[in-house]
Amino acid sequence: MKKIWKIIVIALIVLLIGIQFIRPEKNDKLVNQENDIVFHIQMPSDVKKKLVDACYDCHSNKTRYPFYNNIAPVSWIMARHVKEGKEHLNFSEWATYDKKQQLKYLTEICEVITDGEMPLKSYKLMHSSAVLDPGQIEAMCDWTEKAGEEVIGKSN
Repeated sequence: MKKIWKIIVIALIVLLIGIQFIRPEKNDKLVNQENDIVFHIQMPSDVKKKLVDACYDCHSNKTRYPFYNNIAPVSWIMARHVKEGKEHLNFSEWATYDKKQQLKYLTEICEVITDGEMPLKSYKLMHSSAVLDPGQIEAMCDWTEKAGEEVIGKSN
């Protein structure tokens, strides 16, 4: 019986070492930086900082990777989160969205942070700078409302 457990442990170690060589692609390719939302909609500096701290790792083309991203399967989980986040909204591609999409996203930003859906709880556990206090949520919602008016003004 001890021999079977020894074989299982060795197999698990080999497996854990082997999966370290399967690396997902990193999200660090800014193709056209001028498409980023910061170049198209005015925002207060505190809102910009919080947007970058709380949202950009998953919702832009430039993720800041922590050291533990080099360990599989954590790297795979992070890659999936980033891919899904960018499918929902990508701030680096803001200029490619039509005005209707931009208005929808601005409304959703306020909704998801007010409801506590975003940032993800797992992300906030590892990134204290992503935690939004009530005042920051209010400031971001005020900004999204003003930004929506700015988008509407540009389409007229």
